[in-house]
Amino acid sequence: MKIALTCPASLPATQFGGIMFLSLDIAKESAKLNHDVTIFTTDMDFANNSNSFNKKLPRIETIENFKIIRSHVWLSIKLFFINPKMYFQMMHDDSDIIHAMGVRSFQSFIAALVSKKKKIPLVISDQGGLTTHPDLKNGIKSRLLYWLQNPMINFIINQSSKVIVANEYEQKIFSQFCDETKISIVRNGINLDSFNFNLPNFREKYQINDSFILFLGRFSKIKGVDILLTAFSLIKDKSELSNIKLVIMGVDFGFESQMLQMIDELNLQEKVVVIKNPPREYVMSAYKESQFLVLPSRWELSPLTPLEGFVFKKTVISTNTHGIPYTIKDKENCILVDLEDSVAFSQAILELLVNEKKCSEYGENGYNLVNDLCNSKIMVGEILQIYNKIINS
Repeated sequence: MKIALTCPASLPATQFGGIMFLSLDIAKESAKLNHDVTIFTTDMDFANNSNSFNKKLPRIETIENFKIIRSHVWLSIKLFFINPKMYFQMMHDDSDIIHAMGVRSFQSFIAALVSKKKKIPLVISDQGGLTTHPDLKNGIKSRLLYWLQNPMINFIINQSSKVIVANEYEQKIFSQFCDETKISIVRNGINLDSFNFNLPNFREKYQINDSFILFLGRFSKIKGVDILLTAFSLIKDKSELSNIKLVIMGVDFGFESQMLQMIDELNLQEKVVVIKNPPREYVMSAYKESQFLVLPSRWELSPLTPLEGFVFKKTVISTNTHGIPYTIKDKENCILVDLEDSVAFSQAILELLVNEKKCSEYGENGYNLVNDLCNSKIMVGEILQIYNKIINS
């Protein structure tokens, strides 16, 4: 099968997060099964932000038996990256099926145009909260972009043969745009093979001797970094935290300066370690070395970070909002607290530090979840079945 994937970003831009890793996993696993896979994307580069593009990146690159074809971004509006050359690249590609990821993207619009022009079946996945992400209507520019995108969204959904969603929460979102028979749930999964290699020494690299709790994510208010810092400040002088640090790893999505200011104002300089734009191998090493993860997000659709932590049997404290409780389960493999409740979040941190047995049990249950269900082999197997069914029909 010849598969075309589209995504707003791909390697080396790991800072773009979940949607990029999911498209890579589909490409890797499909290529292992001898499918011909190409990712059409932009030339976003590896940086501590979401708007660094690099004309020097290879236009065509082969990685692990699949291809990445890049084109330059002429204009970037928020996370809407306009790269018109991608249309001509895709028109010269004779794919059996197109899978567009990130419905509110220029890349998905191009995929839908090519699908219609060449009569190639189109599958779409959003992973971005089609109508529910807080940033969609945050500010005049965002509201205007949201309004202008609506006709494009309807065109993409109408052109698609199938909508793949990560959970029941996202299914409800798309049921407002199309019949539910068009929607299929495929749980997000992580690539377990990518964790099976010798990891570098995280502690030595960043000179961290104490035990630590780990936050991994974009430096964004959406990710709740301010909630986390407030919670940590409430208990920083507790004896349970005498030898515990908070490690914050990620890239700046507009909140870095406020985050650093909060650390100073809350007198957390000695307790918090900030690591900007960490290499992927050190992220995985940090998972392994951490006590547990913290993800105080104000919004998530189907977070991959907890699943990655589960690979190393590390549990997570997160918030009981949007798609999070559809992905991880409170008091089974994690602790979920009410949104914006810094006090409850701080108490959950103390609970896991004091009760090592519970912390270990939740981590073990999380490991079983990714090993049995939420991994890329199962995810891609289900996606390939959908591709085949569409093509054969």
